[in-house]
Amino acid sequence: MSAQMRSVTKALSPAAAWDELHAAATEPYRQAGSFAWHFARGKLGRDPVFRGLIERGLIGAQRSRVVDIGCGQGLFASLLDAMAAMQADGRWPLSWADTPASAAYTGIELMPRDVARAEQSLARLSPKPTFVCGDMCSAQLPACDLVVILDVLHYVDLAAQEGVLQRVHAALAAGQGRLLLRVGDAASTRGFAISQWVDRTVTRIRGHKVSPTWGRPLADWIALLQRLGFADVRSVPMSEGTPFANVLLVADVRGTT
Repeated sequence: MSAQMRSVTKALSPAAAWDELHAAATEPYRQAGSFAWHFARGKLGRDPVFRGLIERGLIGAQRSRVVDIGCGQGLFASLLDAMAAMQADGRWPLSWADTPASAAYTGIELMPRDVARAEQSLARLSPKPTFVCGDMCSAQLPACDLVVILDVLHYVDLAAQEGVLQRVHAALAAGQGRLLLRVGDAASTRGFAISQWVDRTVTRIRGHKVSPTWGRPLADWIALLQRLGFADVRSVPMSEGTPFANVLLVADVRGTT
């Protein structure tokens, strides 16, 4: 449904819509227990990236084949479903660009416990999301229109990072494929250090082993994406309200000539 066709009387304000999306996207996690539900509510409520993707119109209604690398317990899949329901009901804010009416979602996650929580929580979504418990460096990537990688690539070394991004570029559809990649800017020394400390703390809380991490300055991330063939690479600050040095990189795949 286009913004012009939405009912002005039913459309919600952005603030009201976000509150409703937050509640709807996190509710399924009650089925997986208190930890899953509270983690989902905290992540969606405190991390500016999810609302930022919506308000900036970065997802796109036409990008309906979604791959989420490092998906955790599948929060983005639940949010996509909640957004589709709100749009179908005509209550999507007039100022927000549409997102997919129905998304074919594949989530890739290394941690079996996160995958188990995702599958238990989101089994009733339609279409049912696919969750793959595997290493992002070797897991098969299906053909897709949108790849989301949030705060994950720093867990593998620089060569492996490049390998993942090469495979992402190959999987994305020419002409409309988009990568949404959030990274820490290693050039911002203090913010990057804080984000790494918080990352390690959260990893321990979730019961996972803390591994070494590898960062790059923002300029190096952009140069890498351009060298791999991504077009129109742009950076969007994505740490508002936090002490971190997180940046969202939006990188598109050129159409065939």
